[in-house]
Amino acid sequence: MDLKEKIRNIPDFPKPGIMFRDITPLLSCPDAFRESIKQLADHYRGQKIDAIAAAEARGFIFAAPLALELNAAFIPVRKPGKLPFDTNSFHYELEYGTDTLEIHTDAFSKGDKVLLVDDLLATGGTMNACVKLIEQSGAEVVSCAFALELSFLNGREVLAPHDCFALMTYDDEN
Repeated sequence: MDLKEKIRNIPDFPKPGIMFRDITPLLSCPDAFRESIKQLADHYRGQKIDAIAAAEARGFIFAAPLALELNAAFIPVRKPGKLPFDTNSFHYELEYGTDTLEIHTDAFSKGDKVLLVDDLLATGGTMNACVKLIEQSGAEVVSCAFALELSFLNGREVLAPHDCFALMTYDDEN
């Protein structure tokens, strides 16, 4: 199945000159969504993965079923004030301001092997913050996985030396 056929291109959203890659058609097609989870799982099957972590909200869509498929824990990475237990936090800068991410203090054990998942790799800023938050907890990030990658934004460079895998890659803005 060609998963790119299930991605809707929306020109000039959220502003002129941007080609938005909309995943909702893929999500609304059970066969395509199932296939995307299968392909992600097949890429990581057989590797030692203790937990799959994802930042809210779209990362959760792919990470939770992938965690079930790989028999790994699912760990939500949230914005401040969303988690009910004690948290570790990481503050980071984006091109348009600052942000903070949090995880529960007991989310990982030292040495846990963690796969990070998100729907989209663009500039890599949020995923890089997730990497740092998880590593400061004593766990090890084994890879970063994405449904889509906008390779022209060079997000992989920001995440280096961590391994990255994307189901679909777009090499230009069109």
